[in-house]
Amino acid sequence: MNGRVLRTELRRSVAPWPGLVVLAGSLAVFLPIDGIWWKGAAGWTAQWTSMAMWTRYLLAFWWPLVVGMGAVYGLRDSRSRTAELLVTTPLPVWRRAALPAGAMALVLAVGFGLLVLVGGVQVAFGATTYTHLGWLPISLVALLALVAGAVFGMGVVRALPSVFTPPALVVLVLMVTGMLLRQSSSGALPSSIAPTRLVQLSPATVEPRQMLLTLAGSVHLGQTLWLLGLLATGFALLSATTRRARLLAVVPVLAGAALALLVFPGAARDTYVVDKAAAAPACDGPVCVTRANRSHLPELALRGKEALRVLHDVLGDRAPTSVREDTALRALGDARELSGDVVLVDFDERLFADATGEKLTRALIAQGLAPNCYGNSDREGGGGADVAAQSLATSWALRDPLLQPLGEKGGDAYSLKVWATADAAWQTLTALPPAEQRARIAELHGAMLACTTYYRLPVLAGEASR
Repeated sequence: MNGRVLRTELRRSVAPWPGLVVLAGSLAVFLPIDGIWWKGAAGWTAQWTSMAMWTRYLLAFWWPLVVGMGAVYGLRDSRSRTAELLVTTPLPVWRRAALPAGAMALVLAVGFGLLVLVGGVQVAFGATTYTHLGWLPISLVALLALVAGAVFGMGVVRALPSVFTPPALVVLVLMVTGMLLRQSSSGALPSSIAPTRLVQLSPATVEPRQMLLTLAGSVHLGQTLWLLGLLATGFALLSATTRRARLLAVVPVLAGAALALLVFPGAARDTYVVDKAAAAPACDGPVCVTRANRSHLPELALRGKEALRVLHDVLGDRAPTSVREDTALRALGDARELSGDVVLVDFDERLFADATGEKLTRALIAQGLAPNCYGNSDREGGGGADVAAQSLATSWALRDPLLQPLGEKGGDAYSLKVWATADAAWQTLTALPPAEQRARIAELHGAMLACTTYYRLPVLAGEASR
């Protein structure tokens, strides 16, 4: 296959369209829409791994479509009624099949490569200081999935030359991919509702929710094996001229899937793992962040040491002695494990997302005095009474004359009720003798650490907890 023939194939066929659809479609999702993929430390341009995971996530939509477009491309010979004529030519069948398959692989590589390049440039010139190559397998397997899917579609339609084959393939692959994704995601971690190994055959990943999550190496290996089998089956079907050859063409995909199922991790929680290099601690005295968020360390260390001094003045020997970035994996809505010795920082939380200067100091004091058990982020929601209680405790610790909210109060009926209660609790608390005030704050601190009190403000007002 020389360059002139390939250029002719690209100019006079529908081969370029799958690459254009992947590139333009993905950018049309990412760039103009202010979606969750722009939020937090797991945004698609925040870190290299999350960029690769977000582009891989879109395979849930593009992979079935690319399989169908490959099938449309493969219908060309049968629709032009030249299939029998081409069989009589002296050129080997596999060489004739290599031209359309190669053209399809090239345009998909260019389209998906440009998508990764757009994201990679934004990551490289963004705030991250953590550069690594651990994200490459995620993107390379995604590209292999696109190419294998397209060639498989071409092969299937060559074996079943009907105008109904492409739409049937799209619907079938879309249904299977969607079903596997639903079975594989439960919060931040895969579930075990369906057989775990079978679920991992899907090249699409779940929505990235935690910056430190990446795919295990055994998942990369297993998916590579089965996708290579799918690619081989597609090419064999594209080259087959007899019924026996078409039947034998199924062997590679079955063998690849069997090997993949042996390689895949058996436990659901072993599919997505913590990137140990990214999670390695970077410390300045008692303040530690992950290596991936090392750019936050200078200011966090300065403000963290100041917050620890305030917390010691308020809580005495019960005060936290260190500040650490939270690296524990948990599903959405699950409670985090709290410790009285550590102030946990999650840069995805609204409290810390854009906090700098004095605002960051107040956020650290709030998390040390009244740590929240449940997340308060764009992905998890939350907040409400916890933020009000944290605001009250922080204002008291810093001796503010008035209650200073840590964030927007909100205008809905629930928020108005919460902050009206917070204002009343503030008036009650500040009217008490200093020793009683300190005792109420200590009681709130203990209740928040134990996660035993759902509604925090009555603790400060001296009412029975509900």
